[in-house]
Amino acid sequence: MDLEKIREAAERVARSEGLEIYDVQWKVGKQRFLRVIIDRVPKAGAAMTDGAGLVLAPAEVREGGQLGVSHADCQRVSQQLSVILDVEELIPGPGYILEVSSPGMDRALRMPGEYERFRGRMAKISTSEPVEDGKYFEGRLAGFADGKVRLELQGKVARTVELPLEKIRKANLMVEF
Repeated sequence: MDLEKIREAAERVARSEGLEIYDVQWKVGKQRFLRVIIDRVPKAGAAMTDGAGLVLAPAEVREGGQLGVSHADCQRVSQQLSVILDVEELIPGPGYILEVSSPGMDRALRMPGEYERFRGRMAKISTSEPVEDGKYFEGRLAGFADGKVRLELQGKVARTVELPLEKIRKANLMVEF
C-alpha cells in the first residue's frame, strides 16, 4: 500500500471542497484503519471576533461565520474519497475503516506557519531541553519570526518567551471557553 498515493487522492478531494489535508494515518490492529484529518484552507482577509472580542484567525472562520471543519465537510470528503480508494484500488485486500475528521480544538501545532496562523490563541508547548529555565510553557501565541515561536506568558509578571522551533518537542492549542 502506498500512503503517498492515498494522501494525493485525499488532497484532490479536499481541494475540491475548499479544504486541505492536515494528516493521513494508517493503522493495522484488529482492523485496518485509515484516518484522514482535514482542515479549512485559510482565506485572506476572513476574520471575525469571538464572543470575548478576540480576533479569530482566518483558518477558524467558515462561511456563515461558523468555526472549523463541519460534520458535513467530513461526510462529503469521506464519501468522495471512499469511492476513489475503491475504484483506484489504493488499499489492497479486504475491508478497512475510513475515518475523516478535523484536527480538533486542541490541535497539534507542527508547521512554522501555524504559530502565526493561530496568533492570539492559548497554547501549551514543551521543549526537548530547557529554555529560560523551563521546559513547559502555557501562554498566548504571539507569532513566529526568525525560527522562534513567541509566547506571551501570564503570571505575577507577564513576559514573552521566544522558543526556538528546533527545541519544541510538542505544541498544542488549548481549548478556551
